[in-house]
Amino acid sequence: MYNGQQPIFILKEGTTRTSGKTAQSNNIAAAKAVADAVRSTLGPKGMDKMLVDAMGDVVITNDGATILKEMDIEHPAAKMIIEIAKTQEQHCFDGTTSAVVIAGELLKRSEDLVEQNVHPTVICEGFRLAADKAADLIDSHALDVNEERLHEVAKTALTGKSAGAVKDFLADISVRAVMAVGQETDDGVVVDLDDIKIEKKQGGSIKDSTLVDGIILDKERVHSGMPRSVADGKVALINSAIEVKKTEVDAKIQITDPNMLAQFLDEEESFLKGLVDKIISSGANVVICQKGIDDLAQHYMAKSGLFAIRRAKKSDMEALSKATGGNIVTNIDDLSEGDLGQAAKVEERKIGDSDMVFITGCPQAKSVSVLLRGGTEHVVDEIRRAFDDAVGVVAVAHEDGAVLTGGGSVLAAISRDLRQYAEGIGGREQMAIEAFAGALEVIPRTLAENAGLDPVNTIIDLRKAHSEGLATHGVNVYDGGVVDMAESKVYEPSRVVEQAVQSASETAVMILRIDDVISSKGGGGMDGTDFDGFDM
Repeated sequence: MYNGQQPIFILKEGTTRTSGKTAQSNNIAAAKAVADAVRSTLGPKGMDKMLVDAMGDVVITNDGATILKEMDIEHPAAKMIIEIAKTQEQHCFDGTTSAVVIAGELLKRSEDLVEQNVHPTVICEGFRLAADKAADLIDSHALDVNEERLHEVAKTALTGKSAGAVKDFLADISVRAVMAVGQETDDGVVVDLDDIKIEKKQGGSIKDSTLVDGIILDKERVHSGMPRSVADGKVALINSAIEVKKTEVDAKIQITDPNMLAQFLDEEESFLKGLVDKIISSGANVVICQKGIDDLAQHYMAKSGLFAIRRAKKSDMEALSKATGGNIVTNIDDLSEGDLGQAAKVEERKIGDSDMVFITGCPQAKSVSVLLRGGTEHVVDEIRRAFDDAVGVVAVAHEDGAVLTGGGSVLAAISRDLRQYAEGIGGREQMAIEAFAGALEVIPRTLAENAGLDPVNTIIDLRKAHSEGLATHGVNVYDGGVVDMAESKVYEPSRVVEQAVQSASETAVMILRIDDVISSKGGGGMDGTDFDGFDM
């Protein structure tokens, strides 16, 4: 075989190489395993997963991005699928499970085509055509946004999560928060979610959660002699220490006389008193300091009836500036009345087992806070994840001004339209477009499966409804069959569906084009055997 010569070793010892159909099938198997891991969490009737890490910390969630982030996955193709969930979470805040499930189904159907001797590049071309057509079709199904639909978008995002029982309550908070921080620009509405500050505290019920037109700080006043509550707050935001300045270089002060020591201490005292007097003379009655406050300065502040907080985070200072309209001052000498922020009330409240400061009633608040409560730490954490999704999708819908009906209705409509589109495309790409159309039906089918319905009958009913022109009909997970999602008020932002379809198809194409996997020593799971990590 080598004409009597020694074989030439190109790859290092211990390197494994898988090529051809074996590599493709291994990659597809890994991607399907990831999709199957989160598939049962989809929809209002989806189940939760309990994830225990190496340290024994427990996370209970049905949020696709969180599940995939917590899973310790080795296989590189599986990691590519997880990237879909990350992208979906960053851009759309919801639809992570849908995106991963669609990608898994696209790969599953492409495997059938490969076995029918359709070349992977032909399948990829068909998928690209189908994805471009799907994007146009999604735009044609979009509906305009109003405040009522924003509420429904939030409720749809919360349905099926632990917060589902109080979805009306949390949806109202999320919409009010987004509307408060949304700003009109020449390019439309812009919502910066950093302007919505979320604090969580266990203890109490979810219904104790509240939206504050101002800022909540997980801090307490620096001195017990200070008032617990200040009405008509004039807030000074100071980014310098209210302490005696220390020299930049090493310095010694030699004192030879007891009178000099007394004089030195008096000078320190009068310096601190001077700083406090400057703050008082500006008209401030509340001080939020990003750095430290000396004990003696605290004493003078308490005597003067000031309310002070120290060591506030930089992000909190910026949020306070937006909420109260005050300027962050670096030098106390420059502090004037014009730099002060306004708040109707500043008070310290006992929340759970710790004190928190509420700065409320800010007239021009462009930054708001939400305090989330729950019975246990796990409940509060899951409420936080659900609320993040709700606020995110409301912000996306508010910015884009476009929503779609949910329940798998739009994907079923696109699937039907793509099948008609495929008939006009010649060649084997037609088979790939039909496979793409079939893959989109995985969402309504999974919704039916997770609700305990017959998936075959549900898909048949859905196709029948759409053939009769009922384009907004989707899966009724509560009573079975199909129902008008517009009447049922189930909406989701169009960006969520568009991003899910696009990123799923792009990743499927990328995985399909791989026909050779070369892994150096220690790259586990490359031979397709190492899937134990996916068993939930």
